[in-house]
Amino acid sequence: MQHDRIWPVILSGGAGTRLWPLSRASLPKQLLALAGPDTMIRATAARVADAARFQPPLVVTGPAHAGIIREQLGETARLLVEPAARNTAPAIALATLALAAIDPQALLLVMPSDHQVANPERLMAAVAAAAGVAETSRPRRECGR
Repeated sequence: MQHDRIWPVILSGGAGTRLWPLSRASLPKQLLALAGPDTMIRATAARVADAARFQPPLVVTGPAHAGIIREQLGETARLLVEPAARNTAPAIALATLALAAIDPQALLLVMPSDHQVANPERLMAAVAAAAGVAETSRPRRECGR
């Protein structure tokens, strides 16, 4: 089944220790404007804001940052609050399970919340190419199996 829109999953964990004292546990780097006027998480969400290509993002975060992420991204972003930080793979698994309950054939784009992207157009071209490959190589299930 071909999907019209990709489900962006934005990983927003982190302890805020790498850029201390600017970044700290209560305000990690993804919640700061380090590379322009927007915070890093806002810039990440903006890259997948095209409603013709993407579902609203699902942000995986911890309870300490859920409120500020909601403030920064507004009501269009879905938040998935991890009960405990367990690193990248469990966060992706949690997001996959949550989205599979909504759309069993969901096509996910998993991305960090704190990367600077110099050429967003090139990134979106790569995403489009990868989505095409994913759609054509996805296992097919027959009815009743």
